[in-house]
Amino acid sequence: QVQLIESGGGLVQAGGSLRLSCSTSGVIFARYAMGWFRQASGKQRELVATITSNGGTNYGDSVKGRFTISRDNDVGTAYLQMNSLKPEDTTVYYCAARPYYGQTFDNWGQGTQVTVSS
Repeated sequence: QVQLIESGGGLVQAGGSLRLSCSTSGVIFARYAMGWFRQASGKQRELVATITSNGGTNYGDSVKGRFTISRDNDVGTAYLQMNSLKPEDTTVYYCAARPYYGQTFDNWGQGTQVTVSS
């Protein structure tokens, strides 16, 4: 059974930084692409960043240059380093996993709240 557990969310002032972590179990982590998504109340889910099994990255336009996704295959964890945070980054962030052969992110964590105060 695939389990994804996010941590690291919290309250930070605008311009500050947070690092989110996504620990996994029940997967051969190195064979999965990992992603971070966010969804504000009443809005569509938004891509934040993805990282393939071999380290290729992709970012949503709103976070390019501020956020960095990474992974540590030895400990089965993905990270999202968030710098220069803005109040509009406030929402719930979700970790997701996709097997290397898959087309969609089908495995999701429970989410972690990020709140950026102005």
